[in-house]
Amino acid sequence: MKHLLRILKLASELRKYYVLIGVFTVLLSLMSVLQPLLTGWAIDEIKKGTGADVSFVAWLAIIIFATDVFATIFSNIGGYFGDQMALKLNRILSRKYYKHLLTLPQSYFDTELSGKIISRLNRSINQITNFVQTMSNTFLQFLFTTVLILSIVAYYSWQTALMMLSLYPVYIFLTTRTSQKWRDWQAEKNHNFDIANGRFGEVINQVKVVKSFLREKSEVLHFDTFYGKALAVNRPQSKYWHSHDIYRRLVLNVIFLGIYLYIFTQGAQGHLAAGAVVTLILYGTQIRIPIFTISMLVDSWQRAVSDSKDYFDIMNLKPAIADAPDAGTLKVTDGSVKLKNVNFGYTADKPVLKNINLTIAAHTKVALVGESGEGKSTLTNLIMRLYEPTKGTIAIDKQDIAGVTQASLRGNIGVVFQEPALFSGTIRENIAYGRPEAGMDEVIAAAKAANAHSFVEKFKEGYDTPIGERGLKLSGGQKQRIAIARAILKDAPILILDEATSSLDSRSEQMVQEALEHLMKGRTTIIIAHRLSTIQHVDQIVTIRGGRIDECGAPHELERTGGIYAQLLELQQRHSDTTKTKKLKEFDIAG
Repeated sequence: MKHLLRILKLASELRKYYVLIGVFTVLLSLMSVLQPLLTGWAIDEIKKGTGADVSFVAWLAIIIFATDVFATIFSNIGGYFGDQMALKLNRILSRKYYKHLLTLPQSYFDTELSGKIISRLNRSINQITNFVQTMSNTFLQFLFTTVLILSIVAYYSWQTALMMLSLYPVYIFLTTRTSQKWRDWQAEKNHNFDIANGRFGEVINQVKVVKSFLREKSEVLHFDTFYGKALAVNRPQSKYWHSHDIYRRLVLNVIFLGIYLYIFTQGAQGHLAAGAVVTLILYGTQIRIPIFTISMLVDSWQRAVSDSKDYFDIMNLKPAIADAPDAGTLKVTDGSVKLKNVNFGYTADKPVLKNINLTIAAHTKVALVGESGEGKSTLTNLIMRLYEPTKGTIAIDKQDIAGVTQASLRGNIGVVFQEPALFSGTIRENIAYGRPEAGMDEVIAAAKAANAHSFVEKFKEGYDTPIGERGLKLSGGQKQRIAIARAILKDAPILILDEATSSLDSRSEQMVQEALEHLMKGRTTIIIAHRLSTIQHVDQIVTIRGGRIDECGAPHELERTGGIYAQLLELQQRHSDTTKTKKLKEFDIAG
């Protein structure tokens, strides 16, 4: 019941539609209930033979025709409002889900497949929408039709009305008995669907890798395997439901046998007029519809509860990082960054960073150097507050970032990732992603500063050129320059640069490097370095070993200490050999 109430509460914004659908549903019920009554009156009048009032019978036929016409109109008007409600409900639920997802910590997305997240959204919202639409379209009709039919039947025969009334508790009891087992099977099916659809999303995003390694057949097999597991669960689930449905309906058939035997014998003994017998038989037929509506409602409810479980599980997740109630706005005047006794681990038993103490002076360039997995990216993520330190503080211009809003913090930090991370849309939209209100002149100025304007002009549609998903229509160097232009336009005083020139050809590298030099001017820049040439031209090098700061100093100071940087320089002097390449690769250094 709590799931039902929660689903209905989510859709509380649509009260207007509930009322409108309810009104037309009640009117539709009234039209359907009138017909057996009018038919009985007509039969009683026709039985009079030559003494029958022909005009009365004709008017009854016209009224029956009118109820059909009105039923058609009311049904379609109610259906129209139902369609609008369904789409609005879909939007409300999707927006809530999407908005909530964006508040969740980075750690959630580190462990979840994007395909799974999307699959859960589609499945949950479709079932919730279907259930609410079914409820709004059928529940009032079921209720109103039942009350009217039983009232009219009781007028003719209270015994028949009592037998019809007994149908409901019996059928509800028999239907609800199957619910829990059915939902357990549904949860298992959903698990398999999520795995299959999650992998499907991964494959579509990396289809070039799949094709280049000839993995099409194995990926289809993986997809088919988990859908096969869902099918294997579906067989006993469906068999269980339908076998119980046979039992439920047989019970109803027995009760209806008693109802019809009673009506027929009462009519044969003269206790009921012919018109009354026909009216009761027609109502007996009509009342089957709301009875079987219960089964449809229960089935829809079960699906909504089972398929929305993941939706509500995600909606129940609390953001691990939340603004303090009295959080202020970060005001950056210089852009100095200070980490004091910072510790962090993705799990409690595996620390990644240990007792980090680091001061980054304003308007300086700092390179983070260390082997893969030593925590270079983690350190920058902590500064952006995508994760929280397990211990210690991080301050910008002496302001603890835990005490300011996340929006003001990230608004003062520009980021250029190693992978450009562009979105489908136009070049202009991607450059202006951080400042959508920026004018065209500002966009062009940023593109020129990023050495991007020259290639953008060559496109037929210029800045309105669509770039495809993740910028697939652009080369690596072009994508990087668009990403740099995006950071330039944001114009944040602090820059985090996951240097992205190591995989580019020499011409693209030169263009991107020039753009990066322009971007870094006058900013506090933290570089996750991938090239020794970059490391050699920073103000400060921070080497990380075993999750701790190993060395910290200017390049000319560290080149003589025998530490990580000195070792890298020594490797650089060697001729190409396997040892050199392997060692540089351990540090994500391209040479």
